[in-house]
Amino acid sequence: MKQCGLGLLLLCWVWILGCQSSPESFTPKPRGFFRIPLPPVAYQPLPDRYPYQFEFSQAAIIQPDTFRFAEPHWIILYYPQLNARVQFTYKNFKQNPQRLQEHILDAFRLADKHLVRATEKRESIVSLPNGNKAVVIEIKGEVPSHFQFYMTDTTQHFLRGAVYLTQATQNDSLKPIIDYVVKDCFHLMETLRWKQSNLP
Repeated sequence: MKQCGLGLLLLCWVWILGCQSSPESFTPKPRGFFRIPLPPVAYQPLPDRYPYQFEFSQAAIIQPDTFRFAEPHWIILYYPQLNARVQFTYKNFKQNPQRLQEHILDAFRLADKHLVRATEKRESIVSLPNGNKAVVIEIKGEVPSHFQFYMTDTTQHFLRGAVYLTQATQNDSLKPIIDYVVKDCFHLMETLRWKQSNLP
């Protein structure tokens, strides 16, 4: 009986020692996020009623821009499954270089509005396979828009795009969605064509 009690005590002691771990042996688990299902990558042409043409995701739908100061040919590509959107503002500056410069400055001013909560902002000029060039603005931090860009033919057309999520968020939490929509934006830029017309 005495040996049984001693054995039980020894077993409990071994169990207690086995449950203890030193700070050096502790390995924190990486932070995880819910898996976000992404739509298949497939594209379709923009309807012919706009002064610009590009291919956009089949996971997105075209919506009119309901902003009270919206102009003709301003549209939103809305991703219902991802709850994200890309807002497009179009300007025809009719060979007026001063107006073009104003549109470019506006693009940077609109991007700078996010700097209050941004941790990083990067600007770059991207040369695309179709010969076009785009100015890309990437913003990191707890902001609603992580990616913006504009393109112009320098004589008539100016198009600005901005990716928006439904709420300001850290890049890591919804990074798969951001990456998916940004990839679509690059395809859109690579397939952009201007219509040479005098549309307002």
